[in-house]
Amino acid sequence: MSSQEIVVLGRLADPYGIRGWIRLHAFGDDPLGWSGMPVWWVGQEDRWREIGLVGLKAHASGLVVALEGVFDRTAAEAMKGLLVGVPRNLLPATGEDEFYWADLLGLAVVNREGECLGRVAGLLETGANAVLRVVDAAENERLLPFVDEVVLTVDKTGGQILVAWGLDW
Repeated sequence: MSSQEIVVLGRLADPYGIRGWIRLHAFGDDPLGWSGMPVWWVGQEDRWREIGLVGLKAHASGLVVALEGVFDRTAAEAMKGLLVGVPRNLLPATGEDEFYWADLLGLAVVNREGECLGRVAGLLETGANAVLRVVDAAENERLLPFVDEVVLTVDKTGGQILVAWGLDW
């Protein structure tokens, strides 16, 4: 399955315990809802493989997951850094003013004055809110908080995000 067909939902992190559980760094709002997916896709870039979900639970300030075939700490360590995704066609539709991060990548970011700040090259989760990583043609990077005060409108079909942000900020 190609990376265009997969929407990345999170990243597997450090092992948790000795029985194969792995810490999960989720990029979405409702990662516990992923427990309804009996099969997950793990991998990187264009190399994805299906793997069965055994368990998913909240623990301390994060999440831990158990996957089929990952029975001990050594196997869990081998999974560290792999991405967790799902085919786009299996994702539920988003509501109004809701977006999958993958839908924002590549959109032009324009301020109210009509100045192009660049394109969305990525997003960061800070805990408080998501942050748009915007890169212009000269490879200058800006980090814009994805909050209502900054992001005024997102027009996926028009390929643009309108923001309240100065070109020289």
